[in-house]
Amino acid sequence: MSLVTGLAIYFIIWWVTLFAVLPWGVKSAHESGVEVEPGHADAAPVNPRLGVKFAVTSLIAGVIFLFVWWLITRSGLTLDDVPFMPQLRPS
Repeated sequence: MSLVTGLAIYFIIWWVTLFAVLPWGVKSAHESGVEVEPGHADAAPVNPRLGVKFAVTSLIAGVIFLFVWWLITRSGLTLDDVPFMPQLRPS
């Protein structure tokens, strides 16, 4: 696996993981009992803690990426081993 391929795979895993982590611990103004200012959405999070979520996302994505890297480089798994993929070997 080349460096560019590895970075692309990590980026995709990080982005998918971010969407899984974003809702963790979020409370809206209504749930927190905070008065909503005019012009703000009622469902907007009061304290989204994005820095912590980015750090957690990076850690989880790193662990998932290490597993994917191991599958691709060490276990010998190829796209031809996936049963629903078309045969990629030249005929």
